[in-house]
Amino acid sequence: MKLDQIVDGDRVAIGPTWQKTEAGAWLLPERTLGWQWIDWAGHYLRQPDGPEAGQPWRYTLEQIRFLLWWGAVDDAGRWLARSGHLRRAKGWGKDPFGATLCAIEFVGPCRFGGNDAHGKPVGVPHPASWVITAAVSKDQTRNTMTLFPAMLSDELIAEQGIDLGKEIIYAGKGRRRLESVTSSPKALEGPRITFALLNEVQHWLRNNDGHAMKAVVNRNVTKSRDGAARALAIANAPEPGEDSVAEHDYDAYRAIAEGRTRATGFLYDSLEAAPHLDITDVGDIRRGLVAARGDSTWLDPERHVDEFLDPRNTPASSRRFYWNQLTAAEDAWLAPHEWDDLELLGVVVADGEDIALGLDPSKSDDHTALIGVRIDDGYQFTLGVWVPKPGQEIDRADVDLNVRAALEKYRVLAFLSDLHPFESYVDAWARDAPHLIVKAGPAHKVAFDMRTRTKDATHAHERLHDLVVTKAIRHDGDRRTATHFHNARRRPNAFGVIVGKEHRESPKKIDSVPSAALAHEGRRLVLASGKRPRKRSGKATFA
Repeated sequence: MKLDQIVDGDRVAIGPTWQKTEAGAWLLPERTLGWQWIDWAGHYLRQPDGPEAGQPWRYTLEQIRFLLWWGAVDDAGRWLARSGHLRRAKGWGKDPFGATLCAIEFVGPCRFGGNDAHGKPVGVPHPASWVITAAVSKDQTRNTMTLFPAMLSDELIAEQGIDLGKEIIYAGKGRRRLESVTSSPKALEGPRITFALLNEVQHWLRNNDGHAMKAVVNRNVTKSRDGAARALAIANAPEPGEDSVAEHDYDAYRAIAEGRTRATGFLYDSLEAAPHLDITDVGDIRRGLVAARGDSTWLDPERHVDEFLDPRNTPASSRRFYWNQLTAAEDAWLAPHEWDDLELLGVVVADGEDIALGLDPSKSDDHTALIGVRIDDGYQFTLGVWVPKPGQEIDRADVDLNVRAALEKYRVLAFLSDLHPFESYVDAWARDAPHLIVKAGPAHKVAFDMRTRTKDATHAHERLHDLVVTKAIRHDGDRRTATHFHNARRRPNAFGVIVGKEHRESPKKIDSVPSAALAHEGRRLVLASGKRPRKRSGKATFA
């Protein structure tokens, strides 16, 4: 599933920051307040720490490109990005960078004020700015708030009448404020926030009120009178399956990039090490660190190599923090890239071609997926995924209609379907499928009851796993199916390893995986049977 990711050597990048023109130059927005912000920050802000502490603030080229896109506006001065998420490796400088945005929104030229004589947009300060830096712990907000006393120049403090405080900073005799907030959704309800920096949202979970915090911030910025209030999240790569706000943001980005929603205006920007790098090879570790740090040349790869090699750190955590990679969960059946890399678009499975079908039906909770596999080469394609509406059952008649359409369109030589809860349909499909040459089981052409055939089902899943990791098959990149493969978790049993959800009540479904396992098992049985039909003069004969 190739979204708008840019693969460049050892790195994978997402977002306009990394896009180039056909001539090879960086792609920059036509209209943006970002150039004015860069000049303002260089004049009024100071480097808060490090060997260059006290010197005028300077953005890296990478930060400049992001800032230009974050400040991009249309002809009417409306933001192109109504919200954003900046994902970078640990140590990249997200806190200082975020602090500069807070300062710009606090007393800088943060709002569209018209065009100059050349038709370029001009920024003006917000007369009553209310800027927050939000996190689920005081330590996280402190990382940003403690930067301001050293970052705000004496000239800026004098010009704007800034009153520095530990948790609230005022300007303009109290008309403007910049403050830190933590896990208190109720206290956040109501304030007319003009900008929110959401800090380390990979730690924003349901059980620490992170989800509620994000919802409140969204409501507050949406109701702004000028429609220009926004929120920017900054984070490392989230831990898969933890259900964090960072994970939600990535899921939202994917939905937009894949066309699964009409929502627009979400600026998601990330830089990570490429998946082909070997975490056990010191040279590859170093290359991945250099790739993920981008322009943050102050990060020392040698120091971080030691962190990778430290046995007290898990490979998955090192990948997330230092390579900024969205890793597979510790119990993941596959790494996401292992499935995504097999996508092959533009393939047409023609009418009448020999295929195998697999179906994992459900009644009212899980999804129902119908998967096809071409006999010749194992090419996998999705014929349907049905999602039940809350409180309703799957439309079984529609599933039946699609199964029969496949039986009519293709020459289905094998069809394996889990039995429950489609028993009557499975019997009818077996009766009405003329080309089946192998049986799902000794007593039925189609029924493959996974409740009683745990051993066979486990081995079918293990064979599919081998086909994927050895790159022996390709697929159509269906997004629904890809999501199911990403969600699948390893579930060992007495016969090997099968798949399951992350937990019983998880909303992250996996039903395309057993459907695919059944389809590929059907193909295997056809090839092993030695009875594959061959068409001669429009009639099928057995080879």
